[in-house]
Amino acid sequence: MWLVKVILFLFALNSLSFFLYFTSNSSKSPATNHNQSPNQPSVALNRLPLTEDHHPHYSKPWPILPSYLPWSQTPNVPFRSCEAYFGNGFTRRVDLLSPDKTRASWFRCRFNPTLRSSVCEGGRLRMVPGKLKMSAGGEKLEEVLGRSEEEEMPDFEDGAFEIDGGEDFVGGRKRLATQEFLDKYVPGNQISKHAMRELIGSVQVVPASEFECQEWVEEPTLLITRFEYANLFHTVTDWYSAYVASRVTGLPNRPHVVFVDGHCSSPLEETWNALFSGLRYAKNFTGSVCFRHAILSPLGYETTMFKGLSDNIDCHGTSSQDLWQNPNDHKTARLSEFGEMVRAAFGFPVNKHHVDKLVSGHNVLFVRREDYLAHPRHGGKVESRLSNEEEVFNFLKSWASSHKDCKINLVNGLFAHMPMKEQVEAIQDASVIIGAHGAGLTHIVSALPKTVVLEIISSYYRRPHFALIAQWKGLEYHAINLAGSYADPPTVVDRLKIIMRSLGC
Repeated sequence: MWLVKVILFLFALNSLSFFLYFTSNSSKSPATNHNQSPNQPSVALNRLPLTEDHHPHYSKPWPILPSYLPWSQTPNVPFRSCEAYFGNGFTRRVDLLSPDKTRASWFRCRFNPTLRSSVCEGGRLRMVPGKLKMSAGGEKLEEVLGRSEEEEMPDFEDGAFEIDGGEDFVGGRKRLATQEFLDKYVPGNQISKHAMRELIGSVQVVPASEFECQEWVEEPTLLITRFEYANLFHTVTDWYSAYVASRVTGLPNRPHVVFVDGHCSSPLEETWNALFSGLRYAKNFTGSVCFRHAILSPLGYETTMFKGLSDNIDCHGTSSQDLWQNPNDHKTARLSEFGEMVRAAFGFPVNKHHVDKLVSGHNVLFVRREDYLAHPRHGGKVESRLSNEEEVFNFLKSWASSHKDCKINLVNGLFAHMPMKEQVEAIQDASVIIGAHGAGLTHIVSALPKTVVLEIISSYYRRPHFALIAQWKGLEYHAINLAGSYADPPTVVDRLKIIMRSLGC
């Protein structure tokens, strides 16, 4: 009965979001101070400005997610609360450019005091690919072996991005954002190359007569610069940041994505395409392109999943039902919501809390670390975090095949050579996930609530990545800490026996 009420509530909420988004687009914005400098930020109401008539292309709808909770637009999210870390802590809105009777363009940022980062967005934003200095991007890996990382990262010339200042704009081109604004609302956060900050710093306000577009993108579009694009952990932080930015800006459908970088293609693009409505590389546009609605999400390095590696973030995962009935600033369901989003993007069910084991038995997924060519500067060899991984796997396989109390299926998680959809399916079908510390374990963000995680940790690489993700999702987590990189196979089996007994096996 409770699930039916939740589904009806989410349907009503999605309907309301559609209504508010489209009515705000078809309503005139309140009068603004026409004498205000485009460089001067102002606090304004949360309304989308009027744009020209257009016919939007198809965008994927948001799926109904059992763990979804409303993304508040209030300034009352407590500082350093779990909602501030994982949800909508972007409570301070600042407008750099507001629409008026001669100008339909606009630009604003929402600042998160807890994370010290912003989600920014603008209307009628023009991109000039010729002023983006970077490689084309999207090539096959084999075609660009040896290419440097510097070639793939964007350098923004002045005017790489422009915004329409309107018919009454005078005085020549001006920078949209001052240095003071950037330092306050888009700080560098000790990131050596903060691409989002540099992008905003390159935006120029130009007279309407100079604002010409060879192509228009009508759909809301995320502009994203990736860094460690071939690493699953860092890519999950990018996915999560893009998801948060989409929710914070109240998009009624899933946005399209443009990569403002020159990285070659990678298998992780399968999930980018599944999560969002479309994907292009900035340099793949042949001429100037204008976006009706562009959104800039924070860098993956600015998400809680990354910052939690060095900061003490007191948050614990729980169900959305528990939070709805018992609000708690130290609990969150946002990572569970996001994990459901990933599963739903691939067409998997999201209303299951555990896998039915009555017939098929328990799947124990062993996430393997394999050699593979990751990016143009990679030699194809993966650093071993478990020196006798094959021995441990074979020992577990022998034990599972002779286990009498219940059926145990040991799944060989060779993720480096599996499509992303198959990887997500293996995660959701697992009762227990085992693996040496490595990026593949980041998939536990998509695990079902009753899944148990057993991480084997080398003393040479002891980091809290997956213990924290398990904590923030509310998953049961166990660790075997090694003295070196060798794991005693009987010890691993003994720990697994204890876990299986707790599952009734």
